[in-house]
Formats: sequence, structure tokens, C-alpha cells
Amino acid sequence: MAAGEGTRMRSSLPKVLHPVCGRPMVAWPVLAAREAGVGRIAVISSPGRDLSSGLPEGTETVIQPEADGTGGAIRAAIDLVRDAETVVVLSGDHPLISADVIGALLAAHDGAGAAATVMTTMLERPDSYGRIVRDPAGDLERIVEAKAAGDATPDELQIREVNTGTYAFAAAPLADAISQIGNDNAQGEYYLGDVLPLLRANGQRVAAHLVADQAVCLGVNTRVDLARAEAEARRRILERHMLAGVTIADPGSTWVDADVEIAADARIEPATTLRGATAVGAGSVIGPLTTLIDSTLGRDVSVPHSYLVRCAVLDGCNVGPFAHIRPETVLEEGAKAGSFVEIKKSTVGKGAKVPHLIYVGDADVGAGANLGAGTITANYDGIRKHRTVIGENANLGVDTMLIAPVEVGESAYTGGGSVITEDVPPGSLGIARVPQENVEGFAERKAAEAEQEKGS
Repeated sequence: MAAGEGTRMRSSLPKVLHPVCGRPMVAWPVLAAREAGVGRIAVISSPGRDLSSGLPEGTETVIQPEADGTGGAIRAAIDLVRDAETVVVLSGDHPLISADVIGALLAAHDGAGAAATVMTTMLERPDSYGRIVRDPAGDLERIVEAKAAGDATPDELQIREVNTGTYAFAAAPLADAISQIGNDNAQGEYYLGDVLPLLRANGQRVAAHLVADQAVCLGVNTRVDLARAEAEARRRILERHMLAGVTIADPGSTWVDADVEIAADARIEPATTLRGATAVGAGSVIGPLTTLIDSTLGRDVSVPHSYLVRCAVLDGCNVGPFAHIRPETVLEEGAKAGSFVEIKKSTVGKGAKVPHLIYVGDADVGAGANLGAGTITANYDGIRKHRTVIGENANLGVDTMLIAPVEVGESAYTGGGSVITEDVPPGSLGIARVPQENVEGFAERKAAEAEQEKGS
């Protein structure tokens, strides 16, 4: 269910599209349900609200014509209910429900032979959560709301078992009961929970399935709630990676998105952020103070104190510190991008070295090439971008400026301080700089001019 207005978020973005660790909030329960084996998944949304950007592929959408409550949401999806055998109802603003928890709910529901099974948990401070009242057999007798004074008796308020808002239903009884509930309440809404006493009145069993994970009822209504949910999601993500063999030196300062992949024996140093579809290979050391966004790193890669976006860094590469590797860059095996280096839309060949204080843009750097400090590819003429080609085993002197389009051939050299505007043939030395002129006596003349200026 994702049709709530979410007004307390104070946002132009629909509440369930706000990201939690890099993944839209609504995608968390959808993916958990899919992992638990749920076959057909539909998200119930409001009219005029497009949630498609946050929905995993294959997710259906059902429109709830008006905001008339959780029961109204199921009424809007009644055709899907009638086509099913078992229906799981999840909340789109409860991102921390897991596949294991959903699977356990379905197993308990099947085992109980119940018409409905309500997922519950125990809270030290239940606050406004609906309290679970069980009958002598241990089944759910009723849910007592506790949102306003007088909803529940003092004894009922002492109950710590609460409704999490997650349910499993036998589809046919749900379809029958949902048409019978009314909206005679202060909000004028249809509540899904109202089907439970109807089912019991028809002699059907309503079970309660208690789970230990209190995060199943961690809903998001405000930005404060969002921060809490993200903090807990981040903790779980880091724990999962550490249990799988990844060393995270300081979990408190490390941010890893939900879809990041990290191989065993990688090490993540403090103050590091891994975002989006990033993947890190075994034995790699990332950080400290490194950010990777949608980037793929191979085995035994070192990236201290650098910023990488939508690039590929292959096995054995060294990047940084203070490097910026920009989109569509590939560093092939054993390549180096050193300190204060920026590389954009370029391929750096196997074992090539781009060591320090260098800008490489729209270029192909051959295997084994070495670029001297201060090298720049001047790739933009004010209208178009042009490519530079640097051949295998080429050696560029310090402060070489390559005015693209230009090619430096295999095993060629450039003299330090050269501005290369024409191709350098393979094995050649390209030198292009103004001849040096020494002006003798210059310091004395400058001193005399200064004295004269002082006296005037």
C-alpha cells in the first residue's frame, strides 16, 4: 500500500520515493516480497502520482481512486485479490521488512490454516500502535486502537504486543469481508483491520504471528522517521557485509547503499561512501575518505581519499590520493592514477601511469605509457570535444600540453613544457616550446627602476 499523501514529509516528492540507502523506500518491501517468493506484486497508489521510477521491473500498479483508508486500498485491488490464493499486505512506507520475515509470516499463515494472520511485535513503548488482544487459544481476538484518549482501556494500554500493519490473508475470505466493512468513523475511511472481526464472526480463524524484529513496524511519516529508518538500514547493510567477510574499519563513519556489492577480504576504511550500483573486488582497500558512485572496482585495487563516478577500475590499479575519476573512464589492469589527477571519458591502458597533477579527458592512453607531472589533454575547442591518443610505452615530459585532436605514437617522447599540436610519430621525440632567452643585467635594472620610483 503506497497511496498515502505523506504530507508530513513536506516534500514535492511522493513519500515512498524518498531514498533509503540509495533505494526508493517503496522498492524495499517490493524486493523483500519478491525474494520471499511472492509471485505477483502490485503497488496501490493515488491518482496522478507516478511511482514508476521507484518500482522494480515487473511491479504492477493499482490506482486507489480516493484516499479512503487501508480498506479502500484493498477494495481498489479487489480483482487482484480474487485472482489469488494468498494475499500479503505490506506498507510502502515500512522499508525494513525483510524477505525472511515475510517468508516466516507466510509459513505461519499456511501452518495455522487461518483466514487471516496478523504480524505483531513487542514494543517497550507501544505508544499509539494498535494493541493485540488474544483469545484464550492464543488467536487474535481484536485489535484495540490507541491513537486517541478513550480508544483503549488502561488495562489494554498495558499490552506491549502491537499490530505492525502487515497481514497475510486467504484471498477468498478477504474478498468477501472487504465488501462488508463500513466507514462509519471520524475519518470516514475503510480500515483493513475491520475485516478481522467479520472473519471471526464467520467462524474463520484469525492468527497472530509474533516476530522479534521491531523494525518491521518502523514506518516513515516525517524526515525524522526517514533518518531513523536509514540509520537502521545502514547498520544492517554493514553488518551483512561484515558477516560475509568484508572488513569495515569504522562502521559509524561508513555509508554503503543497499545495492552495493563488496567481495570478501575487501577493506573499507573510515569516512568512506559507496553508492548506487558500485561493486568492489576481493582484496581491495577503499578509503579513508573515498566516495564511489556507480563504479566497478576489480581485485586488489587501492583507492585512498578519492572520488570516483561511473567508472571501471580493473585489478591491481592504484588511485589517489585526491584523484577524481569521472564517468566513462576505464583503468585497465595495473594502471595508476595518482594524486591530484582527474580523468574523464578515457581509457588508461594496462600498467600505464598517470601519476600526479594531470588532467586526461577524452583520451586513449596505451599500455605502459607514462605521463609526466602537469600533463594536460586540451580536449575542448569551445564547441566540440576532441580525442587524444597516446601510444603504448609513450613517455610524456612534465608539463606537456596535448592540443586535441592529436596522437603521440608508440614509444614516442615529448620534451618537458611542450605544447604538442601535431602528431608525434612512433619512437620520435616531440618538442614544441619557445626558445629560452636570458636577459643579462635584468635584476640590476629592476632594482634601479624601483629606487627611481621610490624617489619620485
